[in-house]
Amino acid sequence: MIRLFSLARVFGIMLMIFSTFYTLPIITSWLFNDGTTPLFIRDMLLTFSFGGSLWVLSKDYARELKAKDGFILVLLAWSGMAAISAVPLMTYFPNISFTDAYFETMSGLSTTGATVLSGLDNLPPAINLWRHELHWIGGMGIIVLAVAILPILGVGGRQVFMSETPGPMKDSKLTPRITETARNLWAIYAGITVACILGLKWAGMNWLDAICHAFSTMGLGGFSTHDANIAYFDSPAIEGVLMVFMLLSGMNFATHFLAMRNRSFNPYKYDVEAKPYLALIMGSCVAVAVFLVHKGVYPEYLIALRNAAFNVISMATDCGFWSVDFNQWPIFVPLWMLFLACITVNTGSTGGGIKMMRTLILAKQSEVQMFLLNHPTAVHPLKLGKMIVHSNVQLSVLGFIFVYFMSIVILTFMLIVTGMDFVSALSAIVSCLNNAGPGLGQVGPTATYASLSDFQTWICTLAMFLGRMEIFTVLVIFTPAFWRK
Repeated sequence: MIRLFSLARVFGIMLMIFSTFYTLPIITSWLFNDGTTPLFIRDMLLTFSFGGSLWVLSKDYARELKAKDGFILVLLAWSGMAAISAVPLMTYFPNISFTDAYFETMSGLSTTGATVLSGLDNLPPAINLWRHELHWIGGMGIIVLAVAILPILGVGGRQVFMSETPGPMKDSKLTPRITETARNLWAIYAGITVACILGLKWAGMNWLDAICHAFSTMGLGGFSTHDANIAYFDSPAIEGVLMVFMLLSGMNFATHFLAMRNRSFNPYKYDVEAKPYLALIMGSCVAVAVFLVHKGVYPEYLIALRNAAFNVISMATDCGFWSVDFNQWPIFVPLWMLFLACITVNTGSTGGGIKMMRTLILAKQSEVQMFLLNHPTAVHPLKLGKMIVHSNVQLSVLGFIFVYFMSIVILTFMLIVTGMDFVSALSAIVSCLNNAGPGLGQVGPTATYASLSDFQTWICTLAMFLGRMEIFTVLVIFTPAFWRK
């Protein structure tokens, strides 16, 4: 009981902090006079009041969070805030169901970018901005933001931060104090966001589009203010700016921090994920362009390269923007793009999937096993760069990848049982689990997820949630050992 009250207290504080994010859509609504100002003011007060009530009722139960508390709080925060974020959508769209509204906001906070909405070009600016702001909040993580603030209020944050931080490198420290680490990550995140906004404005977007698409880019989300997504702009300059910042967002933000602190590119040089990440994506762009020309999809290589580069980078980084309907390309290409979405982005980025670090560890582990088959008595430690990867990390990577692919199999079969065709079902689950957005077939880039039944929508919502939480964070709370004292 004490644990529940302690978690309620912290969650209440987080909700009060979260309510401040309504300020931006309120200002936007006022500037554009789109009529949604009362809606957002009401929801801001509702969120703050609910959080304040939880805090008041449980304020006498303050204590340092333990490891298990961190997992529960992460799940509570993401699922609860997605529900609260759905209120503005349910108010503005009187015919939208809670299922669809929750799917939309979970897609926003999990930075998936799959949508059930159409007519985006005609939405009030504040509603559009709210959807994109959820990407930006979810990109670095609500929990990490809270960790930067909660210690001021007497709440320890180490375990919460470690539960939220993705990948196998959770124990890496940028600074001695976890609060300072979180603040530095957010400072870098915010600074690159501003640069992205200015770059998109320079490339030809108006201020609203620039801010919204920068939020999507930094969170690697993929929401757009237009039904035609990036194809609406038909601008090489805009696509170029987006590609640069999608690639930056797919890299480890700790590396960005170290590079800026040291005023040197050396951190990128020594980052074991950066080189294979860039090499795989760039190589895929060139190869896909050659393939599309060979198949007669485009008559000229430069046209093919422009379209291939943008869409391959977007899917490989799990962003989900699209400039052409790649669902119409030869099936090999979109399937390869979905495969890249599984393995490419770096640990500590805002993307999803297995991550490049786990991919490298698995590849190196296979190499070591083949070496040991030829030299059974040899000692051959697994190394990434100069770093030795210990056996417990190797086992955790193997365990994660097994559960990851089993999740794809189980959830795909669940969609197939409901009547969805195989390609649509598989691509929907792969895209949602990797937080990438568009799939193929029924959920292709030019379509939405609105055609799904409520049950199918909840399956995809679960996939997004599992992907953002990196699966184990969710599954661990269902083990008996988790609840033992």
